[in-house]
Amino acid sequence: MEGDSITLNTDVTELQRDDLILWTFRLNSSETRIAENYKRTISIYDNKENNERFRDRLKIDEQTGSLTITNINKLHSGLYKLQIMKGHVKHKSFNLAVYGLLTVPVISDFPQNPSVSERSSEQNCSLLCSAVNVSAVTLSWYKGNSLLYSISVSDLSISLSLPLELECLDASYSCVVAYSFINRTTHLNTTDLCQTCSDGPHVPFKGIIAAVFLLLLAISILALWIFCRLRSHKKAVQETRTTVEGLDYTDAIFTTNRAQDSETNGQNQTEYSEVTFR
Repeated sequence: MEGDSITLNTDVTELQRDDLILWTFRLNSSETRIAENYKRTISIYDNKENNERFRDRLKIDEQTGSLTITNINKLHSGLYKLQIMKGHVKHKSFNLAVYGLLTVPVISDFPQNPSVSERSSEQNCSLLCSAVNVSAVTLSWYKGNSLLYSISVSDLSISLSLPLELECLDASYSCVVAYSFINRTTHLNTTDLCQTCSDGPHVPFKGIIAAVFLLLLAISILALWIFCRLRSHKKAVQETRTTVEGLDYTDAIFTTNRAQDSETNGQNQTEYSEVTFR
């Protein structure tokens, strides 16, 4: 990684006086001599214009001829070739890839959410994990030790982001940015971005509204039915009471009078009764 030092080993235990160690650097189609050890005399070729990238960074071990590059950066990526002339010629090559410093991923709101205290129950927690100036990395979301989502890129020096949406914090979440040999991790261990599931029920808001609406509708229908029944009963009672109160009761007194039929010479008689109502 950038800023580190790396040693390219010759695998030679000890150089003899007439041995030759020659190091070259190849980038694209250009190959340049950068260092050599001949008859135990060390030469570093870092003062030429095309070798500015290696200035004050190259060292050769006197005993083995191994090459050390200090404070490396991405400009030092390429193919390094070694020739060992020790009675016979031996060739070795090293393909060096220098990665940029792996920054710690940053977890933030995505999009900018209201604060937890202002967030309504229907809003989920939307998060974004970002890593800047990275190349050939994988960015991943984990729930505990389980991988949730990941994305990989090979482009040079880009900013990489990966969103995650939660209803609430019900476990330990983390975001990891990784090369094949090293990684950096940021844990989501704050409630500033998301409330925990223990803070309250997290039933979907629309479901709550529907349930409350149906309950209120059922109560309203029941109340209306009871009201209509009571009203009908009250009306029937009032009609019965009105009918009873409208009846007139009378006492009848019968009075008997005798009268003589003038046409029958008193032989046949008719009785008349007088009825008096009170």
